[in-house]
Amino acid sequence: MHKLSGHHHISMLTKNGKQNNDFYTKVLGLRRVKKTVNQDSPSMYHLFYGDLTGAAGTELSFFEMPVAGRTVRGTNAITRIGLLVPSYDSLVFWKKRFELLAVEHSEIMTYAGKDALFFEDHEGLRMVLLNHHNQQIPAEWQTWESDIPVEHRILGMGTVEMTVRYLSRTVTLLQELFHYTVVTENEKEARLQSIAGETLGEIVVKELEGPSEKPGRGSIHHLALRVATVEELQEWDALIKARGLESTGVVDRYYFQSLYFRDRNNILFEMATDGPGFTVDSPVEDLGKELDLPPFLEEKRAEIEAILEPLD
Repeated sequence: MHKLSGHHHISMLTKNGKQNNDFYTKVLGLRRVKKTVNQDSPSMYHLFYGDLTGAAGTELSFFEMPVAGRTVRGTNAITRIGLLVPSYDSLVFWKKRFELLAVEHSEIMTYAGKDALFFEDHEGLRMVLLNHHNQQIPAEWQTWESDIPVEHRILGMGTVEMTVRYLSRTVTLLQELFHYTVVTENEKEARLQSIAGETLGEIVVKELEGPSEKPGRGSIHHLALRVATVEELQEWDALIKARGLESTGVVDRYYFQSLYFRDRNNILFEMATDGPGFTVDSPVEDLGKELDLPPFLEEKRAEIEAILEPLD
């Protein structure tokens, strides 16, 4: 069976697209690589941030929901996003930057065996910068020419944390179905990797009893796992269903092909193909500048644009 090649993207909820855009482009220095809409509810923005091209493994995506209330934290949720930075000096740089810009953050400490700097965005989304020790990154990752010094720019996604009521349910699924390797494990926590020795496909699963999270602004909707081709995606679809889990089957998202399923802790996973990517309807130099719509929504462009608030 095919091996997964790490994370593809991760999707969150935001109450305000403009404020979200300001934080991720102006504070974190990411590129807005796609300004589009939620294909299932086109009255709301779907914003993607990442590297130069929005390569798989660098993408943070947000659904704008103006009615979103506050998140009530709990279990059975994806609870933290790791972002890789080149070095320990990068963590020092970001700590000073967060102090200057009044971003809530921690001291530099250790997380998942790595030097780490915890922080939250303006809506309470929990993230952590991780020292990548100047290790090699995927060839397709190309940092965006922002005002962040090149030696400290965010590279892409690292460790993703999930908090669940029953640890073994999620860990067993990742091991047995998707062939993740357990790196460390105890009664309440496990760290797994889709690629041995690589943080870019790492998941930390923590066990926590209590009520489930009530999602709102700053909550994480789903994690997408990276699949090379639609043929592989179809094979995964059959394996997921054979395990007794419900899958949406393959869904055409125009920029990639996807499927969605929930594990037995109610964690929502997506599996998404590498291509065709965000340049399917826009040259690299123009990514994220204009509202891009999949072909089936083009006839509604005027109606959609009339609803959306300008971001810039």
